[in-house]
Amino acid sequence: MNNKELVLLAERNRKRLVEVVFRAKAGHIGGDLSCLNVMTALYFHVMRNLDPENPKAPARDRFVLSKGHCVEALYVTLEAKGFLKSETLDTLGKFGSILSGHPTIEVPGIEVNSGALGHGLSIGVGMALAAKMDGKDYRTYVLMGDGEQGEGSVYEAAMAAHKHHLDNLVAVIDRNRLQISGDTEDVMPLENIKERYTAFGWEVSEMNGDDMDDIVRTFDAIDYHNERPHLIVSHTTKGKGVSFMEGVAKWHHGVLDEKQCQQAVEEIENRIKQLIG
Repeated sequence: MNNKELVLLAERNRKRLVEVVFRAKAGHIGGDLSCLNVMTALYFHVMRNLDPENPKAPARDRFVLSKGHCVEALYVTLEAKGFLKSETLDTLGKFGSILSGHPTIEVPGIEVNSGALGHGLSIGVGMALAAKMDGKDYRTYVLMGDGEQGEGSVYEAAMAAHKHHLDNLVAVIDRNRLQISGDTEDVMPLENIKERYTAFGWEVSEMNGDDMDDIVRTFDAIDYHNERPHLIVSHTTKGKGVSFMEGVAKWHHGVLDEKQCQQAVEEIENRIKQLIG
């Protein structure tokens, strides 16, 4: 899939996301939208050996959504990839659905239950270390939130990853600068994240997570044989792609009314038409 096709798919996933969250009347839509481009690139360009017919294929690359409250973005991505049926995704928010507000292993394509912030990187370290011990080639990708960087367990995992030379581990921080209680730099200052992880022995790069070309370029440049774990600081916009949500903290968790849903869908559909030409 080329970059233009990835952009188009991300926009279609974005439209689906807005509609699903609107119908469910719940969801962390701001963070969903900020990480959706990266998630689309991971599943349709970066990660290898993903097979909806065999979700547990031994050679598959692994994905851990550490910021598990943004599971709606993962659901629409899994639907687009063929792991999740549309009729199943449409049950989100309904009684008896297998879909909940955080990832669970009952859902095909999801590796671990996650969402207790600070745990995902430790799980990813374990997966990457297991691959090394077993002589396997699969890689592990972990998507974290920036507010999550206030959790001490993240740094225990970061030290372990360096100790064990886990060059098969890639962590991404969705750096949208907003968490549930406001700006990250007011709640618990994080900068300089790059210097922090470099001091832990990681290879660190930064990218514009709102720009698919930069996302693809950054992932393609990773050296998986340099004996260092990899961190990508993905600079994004909370609520990306919906004008009235962009950069607004209250949309960390927000429920759209019918008029807002219609406006959001129209904005996205206009971009889809432009991409199609």
